[in-house]
Amino acid sequence: MSISANHKISIRIKRILVIQLGDIGDIVWAIPAFCSVSAAFPQAALSVLTRKPNGDLLLDDHNIKNVFQIGEDGRFSELRLIKRLRQEKFDLVFDLRADDRGAITAYLSGAKIRAGLYYPGLKWRNLMFTHLVQPAPAQDRIRGAAEQSLKIIRGFGIEAVISTPRILVTERIQNTIKEFLLREKIESKIGWVSINPFSRWTYKEWSTDKWRQLALFVWQKYEMPILIIGSAEEKQRADELASAGYSPMYNIAGQISLRDVAGLLQRSILHIGVDSAAPHIAAAVGTPTLTIYGPSDWQDWSPPGDKNKVVLPDMDCSPCYQKGCHGSGRSECLENLTVTKVQNAVEKMIDDLVLFKS
Repeated sequence: MSISANHKISIRIKRILVIQLGDIGDIVWAIPAFCSVSAAFPQAALSVLTRKPNGDLLLDDHNIKNVFQIGEDGRFSELRLIKRLRQEKFDLVFDLRADDRGAITAYLSGAKIRAGLYYPGLKWRNLMFTHLVQPAPAQDRIRGAAEQSLKIIRGFGIEAVISTPRILVTERIQNTIKEFLLREKIESKIGWVSINPFSRWTYKEWSTDKWRQLALFVWQKYEMPILIIGSAEEKQRADELASAGYSPMYNIAGQISLRDVAGLLQRSILHIGVDSAAPHIAAAVGTPTLTIYGPSDWQDWSPPGDKNKVVLPDMDCSPCYQKGCHGSGRSECLENLTVTKVQNAVEKMIDDLVLFKS
């Protein structure tokens, strides 16, 4: 096991596997790393391993030859997956996270070079790798979500060719979305605003009533309906929000695949959401985003660029990096965030769009 901030690769690399078993947002923010690895080894076949269905976002990425996905249908399917990975005979494997599953999978892949980030407190995990990247000192840390992955590959002399993720929306997906909108009778002369009010973590959420007030404002001022984005597990909550009757809202939660969500978000005039996957996907397909942040740090996770904005609470304790105030699961900073503050941010963003300029 070699620990260094600057590793050298001295063998010929024909096949590469990058393991990213995080959430959807982690997959999106790993795209710059995937692209950079592909550019550094243009002669090699790049494969990626994700959790199902998160890897669906990568199926149209021309830099990636294979997308392997770990499902939820038992340990025997995972054994078959390990067998399949070993058959690939990977020369180089990068694990982009600190979890046990990725480390074990990297080890079982049988790759000649198995690389990850060095964690002093995870001794047994470190043993799963042949090469570990020594993290940079805290004062030299580069902020931004893409850095979670790029800092690992930089330890092998791989320079970032992009730092902002881009997701390709194919013509097939565009046509699928057109057919879906027609079938659901979703139409607007101007367009619509998409929102994701929900998160896996409730301490990141804003109240349902405030979302209703914001939707009413968008409809009254711009005559644009709201499309609610979410998972199948969030469909019932989205139904309750959409049935409020204050303004036209369409519940899309759980109705289309993750791959098609990217196509739907690309057609949005603006996406407004909490700190969850949808704002990252929206930004990666070029849609302006407004993201509400509370206890999590926008400087590390918000989409960069002039088209993407954030709304922050007016409390000095934010961000606190906690799962709710004192571990309660609820965040006072978001409870105190007013509709007026978010509404003003939405108004400025929509008014600045070319569509609404005279």
